[in-house]
Amino acid sequence: MILDPVGRDEAREAARRELEKQIYQRDKPSWLERAWDDFSEWLRHLFQRAPAPESQSTGGGWVSIAIIVVIVLVAVALVVWLMWGRGNPRSRKGALLEDTPSTAFDHREAAERHAEAARWAEAIRERLRAIARDLEERAVLAARPGRTADELAAEAGAAVPELAGELAAGVRIFDDVWYGDRPGTPEGYARMKELDERLQAARPKPLESDDLALAGAGDDEGGPRW
Repeated sequence: MILDPVGRDEAREAARRELEKQIYQRDKPSWLERAWDDFSEWLRHLFQRAPAPESQSTGGGWVSIAIIVVIVLVAVALVVWLMWGRGNPRSRKGALLEDTPSTAFDHREAAERHAEAARWAEAIRERLRAIARDLEERAVLAARPGRTADELAAEAGAAVPELAGELAAGVRIFDDVWYGDRPGTPEGYARMKELDERLQAARPKPLESDDLALAGAGDDEGGPRW
């Protein structure tokens, strides 16, 4: 039996199909690795073209230096921007309530004023503060300075288990708009307001008297001040 010889084009096509198989692609660098390699190579060429301090050359070498300076400035600006973001009060999680005395009514009034002005992030924060203060005023939670929103969700969820899921969802809304720099929305505020109203209608088990005494201990005026 005589086999037809394989032509050059057919052999090339067969080899191409074979090399395209997944087994030959394992060690192939990703597009990100290739892009980084290309950038590193380009940067290396820039440094090579930059004139030495004792050199009197002009032209392309100085263009390379200018480009390197721009890259350095962009990198510094990026670092400064990231550090500023970390220093931004809205980028750090802290206590939900402030040290100044307040009531749930105060926070609800402030929330409505912010909502009327379409300041949704502030409105959401004030409504969550109203929830925290209301639970303290009703002796559902002990007044504790420094309580965070996540701690509020955990403690209030244990006291009102039927609303634990809604509390966790409300805190996620607050975290997203206040610490995650996402825009507040009317829908987010409406959900927080509904949660506040449902908690007001709920009848959770109040704290034991020992817990209440502990919460107010050390306050000369008879009550905790946040």
